[in-house]
Amino acid sequence: MAQRIRRFSPGQTAKVMGALYGLMGLVFMPIFVVAALISPETMGFGLGLAIALPILYALCGGVAVAIGCALYNLVAGWVGGIEVELEPPRGVGQ
Repeated sequence: MAQRIRRFSPGQTAKVMGALYGLMGLVFMPIFVVAALISPETMGFGLGLAIALPILYALCGGVAVAIGCALYNLVAGWVGGIEVELEPPRGVGQ
């Protein structure tokens, strides 16, 4: 049975995705810290920026997702949402 995603909550989706982007930033932070420590001073890539990148990544990701959700909701109102086909979990109702 096909069902349609009619709307995404921009605030809630942005919070979840912002947290995920922040976690991804933490995974990559050691690489940025090492790059900052071995780069010459003239490159302008300091240790402070390497530490701040996960926060910036989370904020930018959350804002981009909120904008994307708002645009999706607008377009889905015009042309319909994304259709997905769902099935109940195995073992339920059997």
